[in-house]
Amino acid sequence: MDIVWADKKANLTKTEHILQSLTGKTDLAVLPEMFTTGFCTDNLELAETSDGETVQSLICWAKEFDMAISGSFIATENGNIYNRAFFVFPDGKIQTADKRHLFTVGGEDKFFSSGDKRLIVNYKTFNILVLVCYDVRFPVWSRNVDNEYDLLMYVASFPHARMDAWDALLPARSIENQAYTCGVNRVGTDGMNVRYSGHSVLLDFKGNELISFAAYEENVKTFEIQKEPLEQFRKKYAFWKDADRFEMK
Repeated sequence: MDIVWADKKANLTKTEHILQSLTGKTDLAVLPEMFTTGFCTDNLELAETSDGETVQSLICWAKEFDMAISGSFIATENGNIYNRAFFVFPDGKIQTADKRHLFTVGGEDKFFSSGDKRLIVNYKTFNILVLVCYDVRFPVWSRNVDNEYDLLMYVASFPHARMDAWDALLPARSIENQAYTCGVNRVGTDGMNVRYSGHSVLLDFKGNELISFAAYEENVKTFEIQKEPLEQFRKKYAFWKDADRFEMK
């Protein structure tokens, strides 16, 4: 989607219409990073608490449209600002974790606090890890130890200027972690004149494209993934058993 810069109302209205059109057609809808505001790193007035309009809207939509919803938004808690990833279940329950790697080039670290945990949820027999944008550059943080997740998702505002990196890193994460990998990136131009060309993609556990989007394509695409082929592949090619183990500090 093309996100309207710093306009929560417009983006919430747009998102609601998109999700409503998917009722009965999907189990999980994935939204881009900071889907209600765009990548606004210095407008702290956009930050919301856990009972704010964004979270309450997400809970309402998940229940009404009977689907899970994932993405990120600007959150505030205990005086700190976070780029908060979320996963809302169809019953309205929500799990969250905050972006680990703050984008220092864009000044995110000057206003935001870094997260210290990963968001792994269980849904429809799949274990799903939700990470945010810049996290894709850091393979240790994305590492799938003992197949603790089956689907890896990155919600992003990844600029067009570095699309070559996005296009290369997502298949790498898929292959090294033997997991389905979904990267959802925004399109359009933000309030800082940064261009985003999307290149959203869904990959299988071997890095092969299942869904792809043309440059600057604003659209919704749906694909059904199966657990059994993944399990068979992991059993036949048990590379994960030989993987290095890391201790994060």
